[in-house]
Amino acid sequence: MGNIVAIVGRPNVGKSTLFNRLIERREAIVDDISGVTRDRLYGHCEWNGKIFSVVDTGGYIKNSEDVFEKEIARQVIIAVEEADVIIFMVDVLAGLTDLDASVAELLRKSQKPVILTANKVDINARLIDTYEFYNLGLGEIFSVSAINGLGTGELLDEVVKVLPEDANIEEDELPRITIVGRPNVGKSSLTNVLIGEERNIVTDIPGTTRDAINTRYNKFGFDFMLVDTAGLRKKSKVSEDLEFYSVMRSIRAIENSDLCLLMIDATQGFEAQDQNILNLIRKNKKGIVILVNKWDLIEKSTNTLKEYQKSIMEKIAPFNDIPILFISALTKQRIHKVIETALTVYENRKQRIPTAKLNEIMLQAIEDFSPPSIKGKYIKIKYVTQLPTPTPVFAFFANLPQYIKEPYKRYLENKLRENFNFTGVPIVLVFRGK
Repeated sequence: MGNIVAIVGRPNVGKSTLFNRLIERREAIVDDISGVTRDRLYGHCEWNGKIFSVVDTGGYIKNSEDVFEKEIARQVIIAVEEADVIIFMVDVLAGLTDLDASVAELLRKSQKPVILTANKVDINARLIDTYEFYNLGLGEIFSVSAINGLGTGELLDEVVKVLPEDANIEEDELPRITIVGRPNVGKSSLTNVLIGEERNIVTDIPGTTRDAINTRYNKFGFDFMLVDTAGLRKKSKVSEDLEFYSVMRSIRAIENSDLCLLMIDATQGFEAQDQNILNLIRKNKKGIVILVNKWDLIEKSTNTLKEYQKSIMEKIAPFNDIPILFISALTKQRIHKVIETALTVYENRKQRIPTAKLNEIMLQAIEDFSPPSIKGKYIKIKYVTQLPTPTPVFAFFANLPQYIKEPYKRYLENKLRENFNFTGVPIVLVFRGK
């Protein structure tokens, strides 16, 4: 897990269409968390038993009418740095343009596998028009029609062929905790506080994730892997504030962890970009603890903490059963609490609820408040069980599962959370016919 495939190319060549086609098979299963807005630019694809992430760079370019060459070049540079495989898309109807040539030039210098894909080849007669793209010097051309799916199978076969093998990691059974957040919120400072002082007792294990350092933290009775993705890569040629950059960095970090510490800057508050990262964590069903860093810089009045907490809770609703800690990496305030809370959430995520206990509590909750009838049909839920998945998924068996609506699902999730400790853990409810 953790391989990233990026689709790059100039505007209007069909990147988003291809993206939607690649992820559609799996997206239905991946996105069954209520309250998560579907993130148009990132998804999972499964092909020949391999699962990888796909990122559509197209949605990140502002003012698409008048796209600057510079902006596209920046994106390509980020994609080259962050992705494992690059699909470079050109448009056979438009033919070879100067912009294609300049993107190709950036890609030729990269050490990454680049798959040149000519789109809009929906009739055989157009195959001959793809030949001019050999001038780009990127080898074989894969002809596809993203809109109706022609050629995407061969394209995916090639993607899977060139994906790097996942390196094995021995410490598999140790919890993997990753610190994520926007640039400059203090991720590196927290990492250094946690492991910095006693760096010598700590073993560095080269990461499966390219360029992330996995450090085993083993003291005070705690034992886990801290995946540090923060200050590793040399400052990129790309401006740090670019939204796309943070998202690309976060995807890899999140996928390779069991639990994420989402760090925000107390002086800036919980912003849209923090929400995006939170959605990525939820979508990947990882444990979550929110850390409000630089709390030492905030002027305190009597209710500051409560008010701050409340404002975050409102922004992250409906799933706001998430621990929020106010810390300072600088003054080491509540640092110990961070690890304690993180490991509690990790245990919450692993727990299995015995079926008998689950039915006793949930069937009572269903009796107290049964699903509203639809068109005179009564919905009966007979049985609940937790599925044997790595993250908590609960199956409810009902006579008319298709009629159970969002508000009722939320009621059931809240009942689960009230009775069992799933704080910090995304849980999934599925409804099946008897």
